[in-house]
Amino acid sequence: MTEIRERAATPEDLARLFVERANARDAEGLAELYAPDAVLAFPPGSATVGRDAIRAVCEWLVTHAPPAFEAEEPLPTLRYGDLALTSTRPADGTGGRVQVARRQPDGTWLRIMDRPETPTAEAGR
Repeated sequence: MTEIRERAATPEDLARLFVERANARDAEGLAELYAPDAVLAFPPGSATVGRDAIRAVCEWLVTHAPPAFEAEEPLPTLRYGDLALTSTRPADGTGGRVQVARRQPDGTWLRIMDRPETPTAEAGR
């Protein structure tokens, strides 16, 4: 039986659902937040393409994750039709996290591009 999980009704829901599922160590649920053809810029310096490959990254993440993920301060969402640019200000000093989400035909939202770490100029020195 397939588990029924909450779907993102707004682009902003994606960050909250990510934290909830990461804390539940739910790699399958994390992967479901991404479109089948999504691109994840992780590990740093590489691109992981497609939900199946993203699921593998999520499995690694929940195995090697910190004890708990914290919700991060969201920055204003920028929308253009069925696309939305979301971002958060991370507490870990990586500079910023940015995602592009796309509204699905049923009105829910999925990530299509995700850059979880954007180093600051200071981090690169």
